[in-house]
Amino acid sequence: MSEVDGKSSPSVANSAAVADADMPLYGAMGMTFMQFPAVTTLSQCGAEVIVSGVPFDMATSGRSGSRFGPQGIRQASVNLVWEGARWPWAFALDDHLAVADAGNVIFKHGEPQTLVDNLEAHISAIMQAGKSALTFGGDHFITLPILRAYAKKYGPVALVHFDAHTDTYSGGSKYDHGTIFHHAVQEGLVDTEHSLQIGIRTAYTVENHPFEVLDAAWVGDYGPATTLERIRQRVGDKKVYVSFDIDGLDPAFAPGTGTPVVAGISMDCALKVIRGLQGLNLIGMDVVEVAPAYDQAEITSLAGATLALEYLYVLAANKMA
Repeated sequence: MSEVDGKSSPSVANSAAVADADMPLYGAMGMTFMQFPAVTTLSQCGAEVIVSGVPFDMATSGRSGSRFGPQGIRQASVNLVWEGARWPWAFALDDHLAVADAGNVIFKHGEPQTLVDNLEAHISAIMQAGKSALTFGGDHFITLPILRAYAKKYGPVALVHFDAHTDTYSGGSKYDHGTIFHHAVQEGLVDTEHSLQIGIRTAYTVENHPFEVLDAAWVGDYGPATTLERIRQRVGDKKVYVSFDIDGLDPAFAPGTGTPVVAGISMDCALKVIRGLQGLNLIGMDVVEVAPAYDQAEITSLAGATLALEYLYVLAANKMA
């Protein structure tokens, strides 16, 4: 495993944690994403993008197990390392973008508020160091403290959200992966006039819904090119945060998740849309709800790893433009 700051053991950069925390079960990291260097001190790291894992699934309303998502995504990424210059890109990522893996965010098992506090502080520390974040869940609740950190720095951000569910439900508990974007809107974290939800195929209250929705049937009918056209029109030149719930994909491509819903978007479509975000003002991404226990042959973990890698290529291409 690579080293970036003279320490041989990969662990989380915890200097910004606001709540003391024991190492949670499943919190240790055995490998890094894409075999990128491990980092423990952000101020001494030359990477432009910091990968972090959040092994938290205490806010799930379906099947638990996404706490193993960061481990699964990192493990599956081994299948992508050998490629060098990833198809269809004409360059190797390492030649144009420096990425490091900060391991998993630490919190007290059974105390969700320590996750909220420590994750927000961790993302804030990444941005204060002049870097952007790529975060692996964990359930979708983790996006809320991440958005709080981003909004503190940038104000309300444009959200491009892939999911089978809108996650705008108002009747859930304080820690609930189905209420995160209700709270994000109420707290002014997202610019709803420049945000979209893509792949939705479960019930929601259409009247006065705060986001533009491109549901899964619409995406299936019109395809990735038209979907990208709508995204570009909607977000414009705003700072864009991408949140990808893996159940936005059809279960044929991502069975390993807590709340699978049939008739989702294909992996081919998802990759074309992520790839097509080139040129937008991208500031961060998360991939959430990968639950390896329900997976088959690691295809869900591989889907999550591939989407994340494609996003990194887009960042590199933006940098080269």
